[in-house]
Amino acid sequence: MSRSAFFEEADLREQLPDPGVYASTVASARLRRSATGNRMVLVVHVLDGVPAGHDRVAEYFVLEGASPRGLGVSRRRLVDLYRACGLCPRPGDDIAPEQLVGARLVVKVEHAEWQGQTRLRVVAHRPLPAAPTTEGPSC
Repeated sequence: MSRSAFFEEADLREQLPDPGVYASTVASARLRRSATGNRMVLVVHVLDGVPAGHDRVAEYFVLEGASPRGLGVSRRRLVDLYRACGLCPRPGDDIAPEQLVGARLVVKVEHAEWQGQTRLRVVAHRPLPAAPTTEGPSC
């Protein structure tokens, strides 16, 4: 006879990973529309060394519908992400988030309040340290 289903201790923990720097993999990246219909890029990172259930953090990059300053910050952060993933976007290149999927990089995360809940937020990207004999792209 099989054992009943039960909650495990890890299921009940609400402790988020500590703010800090984590190696990560881009699990998914796609263009989508916000609730107000504006285009944006949604990227989901999987953090190394973090227990399942708290190992994913979503990141959004608005492409329209924000202030000029907000759009500038969002686009600059998107370029930083592309470069951290080893890609070199050029003027006129299509924004093709699927190119990011599977990329390895380092992200800095912090805790942020959103709709009354504490969540993880990516605040910086950088390339994963390369092996001494490997050179990354020169952007």
